[in-house]
Amino acid sequence: MNTRVEPFVLLNATCSGNGCFVFKPSAKKRKTLSPKDYFSDGCEGAENSDVRFKLCQDLWDKIKTDTEVLQDELNRKILDSLLDFTRKCSSTRQHSDWALQMRASEIPTAALVLGVNVPDHDMTFQSLSELLQQSVTPHVASVQAKECGALKHLMKRVLERLMDTVVAVDDDEEEAAEQTNGQVHKSVHCSLNTLCDWYNTVTKKSNSGTPGKKRSSPVKDEQQQPPVVVIFKDLEAFNPRVLQDFILICSRYIDRLPLMFIFGIATSPSTIQHMLPHSVSSLLCIELFQSLSCTQHLATVIDKLILTNDFPFKLNSKVMQVLISIFLYHDFSVRNFIKGVQLALLEHFHSQPLSVLCCKKKDAQLNVMQLSHPLVNMTALTLSNAGYSMKLLKMLAKDELITLLQRCAEILQPVKSKKIKEALVHLEELLAKLKQLDTETSPTVEETITSPMKNLQKKTDLFQLQKTLLEMNESRRSKKLSPFEVLRNEALDFIDDLVKKHLSPPESHTLNEVCYYSSSATVRRHLNATPRTCIQAALSSPYYYLQNENLKTEDGSVSNAAPDICIAYKLHLECGRLINLCDWLEAYSTVVSAAEGNDPDSDNFGKVDDVKHARFIRAVSELEFLGFIKSTKQKTDHVARLTWGGC
Repeated sequence: MNTRVEPFVLLNATCSGNGCFVFKPSAKKRKTLSPKDYFSDGCEGAENSDVRFKLCQDLWDKIKTDTEVLQDELNRKILDSLLDFTRKCSSTRQHSDWALQMRASEIPTAALVLGVNVPDHDMTFQSLSELLQQSVTPHVASVQAKECGALKHLMKRVLERLMDTVVAVDDDEEEAAEQTNGQVHKSVHCSLNTLCDWYNTVTKKSNSGTPGKKRSSPVKDEQQQPPVVVIFKDLEAFNPRVLQDFILICSRYIDRLPLMFIFGIATSPSTIQHMLPHSVSSLLCIELFQSLSCTQHLATVIDKLILTNDFPFKLNSKVMQVLISIFLYHDFSVRNFIKGVQLALLEHFHSQPLSVLCCKKKDAQLNVMQLSHPLVNMTALTLSNAGYSMKLLKMLAKDELITLLQRCAEILQPVKSKKIKEALVHLEELLAKLKQLDTETSPTVEETITSPMKNLQKKTDLFQLQKTLLEMNESRRSKKLSPFEVLRNEALDFIDDLVKKHLSPPESHTLNEVCYYSSSATVRRHLNATPRTCIQAALSSPYYYLQNENLKTEDGSVSNAAPDICIAYKLHLECGRLINLCDWLEAYSTVVSAAEGNDPDSDNFGKVDDVKHARFIRAVSELEFLGFIKSTKQKTDHVARLTWGGC
């Protein structure tokens, strides 16, 4: 987007209990920047900036597109199950004795458990609605709790989205709807009886059709009564009383209207029992559907998108750890994780001139990935068996160790590197020695004690884990190592040395800055910010976030080209406990006049007009909303200041 940058002028203001005083600065010429200008540091050509901007934009779109495709693939199984459920319920209602299958008052309901990653639910429900409309029924309505605070609002949203018309709740709203939308739609009464009449009319038209024309409905020809599906996206957020009343009303029309519900649940299926009494839940024929966990989604995204050779941009371990920590300790949202990757991508191409070579270095980069990727897989496999601890690896029993080494050998088998081939031969020799080892003549600690790994894999706390490790270390110090323990230590040391030798960190490679982004502090500052500090920093120094050189100032002053709220905030910092609104407005008007390029010596400079007055009122209202000021009864033309000190 184009950013309008005002002249760079310093604001120097002082306020006292009697008023605010501003020194009039001189006006300068305005300048307009395009998004591409932010990719230039002033020392490189415009062509370099354009290429970086284009590369960043292409990779940004690739992340977005590939993530959506991957999410659809992961949700395909659960969505297909839901489609089969809706078809089965609709077919049962039409082609068999409905009373024998379920009571006439029961409504088919799918309880879809999606997990606590609420930001990701919208994409799932959007795909579900599209698939239902394409293959099952055109009558699908999705509702959220924030728009259905009362029963009449819930009924209104459902009817409007099914009938695609204006629905009047009462006489006043009906009159207003007729006045505003009389030329487009005619409002209808808000009741399920109206919906039944509309459904009968629509299905008769669809069944009769027009001779010589194909049916436009996605429903199959033999399906004469497609179901009416209502999706509750966030069931936990709905008012239980509103939901109960809606279900009770719908159950009375089930013989006239083939209703079907889909409950989007973030926590647990027991939510239905907590929200609905037995008299209401007994009216529903509920079937449970469980989606993949958000951690499985994230692991798939990282494995099939972030760590693939087709994606040249890479994150170092610290940046990845920041993103994963935010994912685990905040919202479990894969969508927000991808936003973090996109933020790192933007920062990389903006701050690193060498990023222009990112895609050009792809072929050279693949030469190192071809060797590293199997070792990464082997390291992940090794650590996953040990609970991310090399000490635990040294407690593996013989069978467990042989299985682990065999899988490591399978991973290294396809690699054609000479050094890896030599390592593979050594690994196979170690495997042969382990298999030939006579367990009767080489007793191990694991034979006298139950395998520590099996015990530690059980649910335990950190204290118990630490205690067990200390006990095992003490036992080994007091006993002589058996031949098996010697061979086990040799095998694990060999794997450790192999990984350390060949799997060097990206920072050690030449020109790693081209593809690797390592500024974890920047990502953490943007994604894991503290609200109060960030708000004060943004208002005191807009350059801190906008990174616009024309807003850069010194000595804590604020440019008069800054947003209105920043100017008002800076002026209010110079005041005492009570701020005179009239003096505050005059000081603000003087600063804005300088930003508009008016002559400081003219008579109209700093004069308050309607536009400046309105902008000032909006800035003051925003400061009040953020909690910096409040109205006071002591003086009607004053406001009270609520914060003290800087950020």
